[in-house]
Amino acid sequence: MGKNILVIDDATAIRQVVELTLRDSGYEVVQAADGRDGLAKLDGQGIDLIICDVNMPVMNGIEFLSAVKNDEAYSSYKYTPIIMLTTESGDDMKAKGKELGARAWLIKPFKPDQLIEAVGKLII
Repeated sequence: MGKNILVIDDATAIRQVVELTLRDSGYEVVQAADGRDGLAKLDGQGIDLIICDVNMPVMNGIEFLSAVKNDEAYSSYKYTPIIMLTTESGDDMKAKGKELGARAWLIKPFKPDQLIEAVGKLII
């Protein structure tokens, strides 16, 4: 059985490309459209790694990251690796993400091998 990866992005096309890339490498994928949807999808899914956009409506990626790392309700995911996959390349935002526990920061557009390499380094 493959490892389970939660992909959170408000762009359906990005979620689908990421899912196809990951499934081709043997991973199982759960999709969410924003941070709040992502938090809901954590419940009972056994997620091994999270890939999250930064700029999303409802709950952005930084808010999602903060909730997962700091909210007791999600304590079982506190040490789950999170990759930020975003168009956001500013140093301040990267620093904030790293401070909150993001383990990698990939910039869109990305190459599939970049994503697979980052996932391979972080997933156990």
